[in-house]
Amino acid sequence: MEVNFGAVFFTIYALLASCMYDGAAGKSTDKPNIIIMLMDDMGWGDLGIFGHPAKETPNLDKMAAEGILLPDFYTANPLCSPSRAALMTGRLPIRNGFYTTNQHARNGYTPQRIVGGIPDSEELLPELLHEVGYRSKIIGKWHLGQQPQYHPLLHGFDEWFGSPNCHFGPYNNKAQPNIPVYKDAEMVGRYYEDFLINKQTGESNLTQIYIKEALIFIEAQQKANTPFFLYWTPDATHEPVYSSKDFVGTSQRGKYGDAVRELDSGVGVILQKLRELKIDNNTFVLFTSDNGAALYAGVGGGSNGPFLCGKETTYEGGLREPAIAWWPGKINPGGVTHQLGTVMDLFTTALELAGVEPPTDRIIDGKSLLPALLNNKVDPDRVIFYYRGNEMMAVRHGLYKAHYWTWTNSLQERAQGVNFCRGENVTDIMTHEQTNRTLSPLLIHLGRDPGERYPIANHTQEYKTAMKTIQAIVDDHKANMIPGDPQFNWCDSAVMNWSPPGCEKLNKCLKGPASKPYKCTWPH
Repeated sequence: MEVNFGAVFFTIYALLASCMYDGAAGKSTDKPNIIIMLMDDMGWGDLGIFGHPAKETPNLDKMAAEGILLPDFYTANPLCSPSRAALMTGRLPIRNGFYTTNQHARNGYTPQRIVGGIPDSEELLPELLHEVGYRSKIIGKWHLGQQPQYHPLLHGFDEWFGSPNCHFGPYNNKAQPNIPVYKDAEMVGRYYEDFLINKQTGESNLTQIYIKEALIFIEAQQKANTPFFLYWTPDATHEPVYSSKDFVGTSQRGKYGDAVRELDSGVGVILQKLRELKIDNNTFVLFTSDNGAALYAGVGGGSNGPFLCGKETTYEGGLREPAIAWWPGKINPGGVTHQLGTVMDLFTTALELAGVEPPTDRIIDGKSLLPALLNNKVDPDRVIFYYRGNEMMAVRHGLYKAHYWTWTNSLQERAQGVNFCRGENVTDIMTHEQTNRTLSPLLIHLGRDPGERYPIANHTQEYKTAMKTIQAIVDDHKANMIPGDPQFNWCDSAVMNWSPPGCEKLNKCLKGPASKPYKCTWPH
C-alpha cells in the first residue's frame, strides 16, 4: 500500500496545533479562534514599529511587542480585489480567475460594473472552516463581486456587515447607484445616503460601526463557546479616507493619519476585548494590508517606507505589507521572523490551526506560517511571485529578486498627475512602458538594496549563480500553471447595485439600464 507521508504529517501537525489550548480561561474549545485584520491601502511604512517617525500606532506597536513581526510579508497582487481573492482561496489570482486577458499585465478589480466575481469552483477559507464548526463573519469590504451570487454568505460566511465595493461616490443614482451596505443577506442602506462620509472634512462613523460589530460578534461566540473566524476588513485608509469625529484632525499626517490612528485604536479595542473575555490565549490574530500604499494620493496616502513605488506596481512598495501575528501564550513576545510569507499563507495557516487539510484537487500556493511563528523555523526555499494581471513580473527567492518585466505607469498618465511612485526616477528599473527583460532579468539583492536601485551586473558570478536557481523555479512554475477563467474581462452597467437584495424594504430599489456587456478596459 502506498502511504502519503506528507498528508499524514500534515494531519498530525494540524491536530497538535489545534489542540494547544491549555484551558486556562476556564472555558475551552479544542480549536483556536482566528482573526484576520486586513487593512486597505495601508503601507509597510505606516506603522511606528516599522519606523514611521510620527509614532501614531501605539496599539499596533504593542501588538508587535507582544507578538511577532513579519517584515518580509507580501500580498499576492498590487491591487485590492485580486489580493483578497488570493487570501480567501490560498491561490494566486491567475489561478482563481481574478485577472484580465483583455490587455497584457493590467491590474483589474471589482468595480460595480464588473460582471465577474469569485467562482463557485473556488473553495474559500470560511467554507472549509465551517465544516469543523467555525462561525465566520466578515466586517467591512468584500470586493469579490457585487452581484448576489458572489456575496460572502454564499461562500462560507455566516454573517456580514459591510459593502461589496469600495466606498466611492457620491453618485446621482442615475448614471451610477450609490454603493449599498449589507447586514447579512440584505442591504441596510447606501454610502453617502444612510452611511455618511464627508469628503471635505474626512468625517465618517464607519470605523466605529465596524469596531462595534466585531465586539458583538466576538462576545456572542464566546458566550456560545463556538470557535470563530473574524475577517475584519475596514477600508478607512482607501481614498476617500475617513475617520470619526474623535479622530478628525488629531494626526500629524492629515486625514490619512487620522484614519490610521482610528484603525490602530480599533485594533487595541478588539485585542482588549479578547483579554477581558479570557480568550486571548485561544485566539490567533494577524494584522496586514491588501496592497501597498497608494502613492498617487500624495499626502493623502500612506508610506511604503524604504521601498520603491507603491500600489499598482510590482516593485517592493506595491506588494510588501506590514504584518504582525499575535497569540499570547503561543507566540513568543517581541519576535521577528524573516520567513517570506504572503496573504495566501493565511488560508493554509488558518486551516492548520483548525485541523483542516487544504484541498488536494488543485494547486494551493499558500504555506503554513506556524513553523516560523511558533518555532522560529524558516523555510529558505520559499518563493514569492509578483503578478500584475496575467503576467509574472518578478520573482523573489531568498534575498534575490529578479524582474522579468518592469512597468510603473504610462507617461500619459504621469502627465495627468497619476504617479505610482514618490517622484523618484530610477533609470532602467522604473519604466513607463511595459519592458520585457526575460532574456536578462534585472537582479536585485534586497538585503543590500531594499530600494531596488542597484541591479547586479549580469556578467558577474553572483548574477549567474542566483539566476540559475531562479530560472529553474520560474520554468517549473510556468510549466505547471493552469490559469483560471478570467473574471475581469466583461463589464455591464446593468449589473451595478441598482436593486440589491433588501432594497424593496427600504424603498431604495433603482431602475437600471438594459444589459449591454462590453469588454472592460484597464489603464494600468
